[in-house]
Amino acid sequence: MAWYLLFVAGLFEIAWAIGLEYSDGLTRPVPTAATGVAMLISVVLLAKAVEQLPVGTAYAVWTGIGAVGTAALGIALFDEPLSAARVAFVGLIVVGIVGLNLTASGAS
Repeated sequence: MAWYLLFVAGLFEIAWAIGLEYSDGLTRPVPTAATGVAMLISVVLLAKAVEQLPVGTAYAVWTGIGAVGTAALGIALFDEPLSAARVAFVGLIVVGIVGLNLTASGAS
């Protein structure tokens, strides 16, 4: 259950990071409010996950999910550059996430 909560927390991290772009520097009320709600949900779910997972592992996985998802959506939604190097480095983040998941002690 902790890994599931952590995964969902990572999805909400992606949502708030993308929400920052839509909020236009936190000047648009609705996207700003949605971004704030996503931030809160993300952190609360992370806190619940670290009750059962090592905090270092959970935090690294959480930020990794956020980084990979935000990079992918930045390319898809905001025409950010797509290059072989970027894909390779995002791939390294994915390898790190999987490795941490496989080697975490105390995982539920």
